[in-house]
Amino acid sequence: MQWQFDAQTPIYAQLVEQFTCRVLSGEYPPGSRAPAVRELAQEAQVNPNTMQRAFTELERQGLVFTQRTSGRFITEDTALLGQLRQQKAAEALREFLEKMRQLGMQREEILALLQQQKGEEHHGDDSAM
Repeated sequence: MQWQFDAQTPIYAQLVEQFTCRVLSGEYPPGSRAPAVRELAQEAQVNPNTMQRAFTELERQGLVFTQRTSGRFITEDTALLGQLRQQKAAEALREFLEKMRQLGMQREEILALLQQQKGEEHHGDDSAM
């Protein structure tokens, strides 16, 4: 996954958001060692101080923790990870529904669209077999 930034939100906050998504998607599994700040800063093409600020926030949120001589690690707190996943899913759903309403779609139309998409994905799975 490529790091992407917009001009409306501070870079460190976007780093926190994107790193969180990487953890929730399993790219950085629970209990695994987090990449070094300098390594991630270089990958994201940001200042190491900005990445450090993001990691400070991630630690404050409990998503990562530091072992003094070993580096940073991803939390193994499955309850926290589940809660974060639910929060992110709810945010994405609210954004989706707002965009659909901006298009003038009503609840029934949105539900029908979702059902149609679900059917298309299901048929796509069958063709792979």
